Amino acid sequence: MDTDTRPPGAAEAGPSSFCHFHGGPSETALPVKTVPRGSGPDVLLYACAPCREQRYLEPLQGVA
Repeated sequence: MDTDTRPPGAAEAGPSSFCHFHGGPSETALPVKTVPRGSGPDVLLYACAPCREQRYLEPLQGVA
């Protein structure tokens, strides 16, 4: 089952090179939140350094 929530244009980028919060590419994105699904695994959301700072988000511990 696909757990990728990125828009189609970001499909070629790795999961940690896309920021879900500003909706674009990033070299500093880290996983910050999990979103449960009705079925299947939770979805990881990534945030870049500026978005983490603006939204007071902390990177998840123990998530690669």
